[in-house]
Amino acid sequence: MRSYPEEIGPKHWPSSRFTHVMKLRQAALRAARDKWSDYILFVDADNLLTNPQTLDLMIAENKTLVAPMLESRSLYSNFWCGITPQGYYKRTLDYPLIREWKRTGCFAVPMIHSTFLIDLRKEASAKLTFYPPHQDYTWSFDDVMVFAFSSRQAGIQMFICNQEHYGFLPMPLKSHQMLQEEAENFVHTLIEAMIDRPPVEPSQYVSVPLKHPDKMGFDEIFMINLKRRKDRRDRMLRTLYEQEIAVKVVEAVDGKALNTSQLKALSIDMLPGYRDPYSSRPLTRGEIGCFLSHYYIWKEVVNRELEKTLVIEDDVRFEHQFKRKLMKLMDDIAQAQLDWELIYIGRKRMQVQEPEKAVPNVMNLVEADYSYWTLGYAVSFQGAQKLIGAEPFGKMLPVDEFLPVMYNKHPVAKYMEYYESRDLKAFSAEPLLVYPTHYTGQPGYLSDTETSTIWDNETVSTDWDRTHSWKSRQQGKIHSDVQNKDALPSQSSLHTPSSRDEL
Repeated sequence: MRSYPEEIGPKHWPSSRFTHVMKLRQAALRAARDKWSDYILFVDADNLLTNPQTLDLMIAENKTLVAPMLESRSLYSNFWCGITPQGYYKRTLDYPLIREWKRTGCFAVPMIHSTFLIDLRKEASAKLTFYPPHQDYTWSFDDVMVFAFSSRQAGIQMFICNQEHYGFLPMPLKSHQMLQEEAENFVHTLIEAMIDRPPVEPSQYVSVPLKHPDKMGFDEIFMINLKRRKDRRDRMLRTLYEQEIAVKVVEAVDGKALNTSQLKALSIDMLPGYRDPYSSRPLTRGEIGCFLSHYYIWKEVVNRELEKTLVIEDDVRFEHQFKRKLMKLMDDIAQAQLDWELIYIGRKRMQVQEPEKAVPNVMNLVEADYSYWTLGYAVSFQGAQKLIGAEPFGKMLPVDEFLPVMYNKHPVAKYMEYYESRDLKAFSAEPLLVYPTHYTGQPGYLSDTETSTIWDNETVSTDWDRTHSWKSRQQGKIHSDVQNKDALPSQSSLHTPSSRDEL
């Protein structure tokens, strides 16, 4: 059923739809003026204001027309820094500097939209209109362009402010896309907003349908969490629920609570000669706790004979359309009858000199080379058997060093000598589907593995992370020369905003 006669889909904006929205905004503006309101704040329904001081901060700017800069999963935001003579978006050098907070303040710009404040006490504001368009208007019939023209004709300067973090907005979709993609877009905006802030709760006046979490085709999904990290557990469970993903929470082994007698009882000994490649320190108790947390999951996989399992840690952020993309990848793998035992969905790629080998007939999958981190991975029954069968307790190293040893890709040959069988069939999603919520050195970063004590001496503490904050960020962008183009599909229009919203 069509809402507008000319529309070709629910995300298509014909002139009649623009007219309807402009009339609604004009009616709201007229109502505010009739009530002698001092201000009117416009907020699009899918914009999320996470800073409770946003309104006060915008009022304090004392501008006729001002907007708080909103964040998205790309450079897209609710302002333009440049505009063409025809009223279209124009690229500028200033835009990324403002959007990425390399310049902070309140900046004069030719366009703000989606969320903005009008000071109705200012005399010039009486000339502002959303509808009908100004008599001299000749630009494309578009609500934000019509309003920008009205502001220009009224002699009112628009401003964008980025002194603080105010909130989020989703990326605009193409006209041919459907409501399911709109829903996924909004869910991703919601979960991104939760990374450093409390969840955005729906209004009491909004009816929210119940969600129905499932295991995405896996036999089990384990989420590892330290009992004392309730903040991470709560955030992850809400984030997973919003994506309709059902998990089993596994209480992590707390390395800080391990003592020497417990290590002896488990016959744990460090792999001879192991040293951290960045700090040259030995194994930490936090790393032992992390290893044991994963090991006990592998044991459960074997004991329950689970054929396909997903393991995620509690400090991850999810790629847009995570659930859809992971289910598609696993379906493609099944269709190709690929014999796999481990599939990274999140990692830090350590070998960046050359591309990893693409997997025939499976897009977005590569053969894993030397990698760090165990943010998220799928493991098969056979894979778990191999990891346990290696009997790693007497020759332990961090779990993210152990895995590359098991698939014979560790650069330190002497480590691999201690493990005779190294034929784990390991792959990785490309691009990755989960990432760390925070990188080393960033506000909010906290490591329970590296900020710990030496494995065999609980009186010696470690905190090497603080002096190696570059180590996580150095791979922020792997040079395109070493990305595997064969594993990547052509860019879908899903990731390409419309022309007026090209950032």
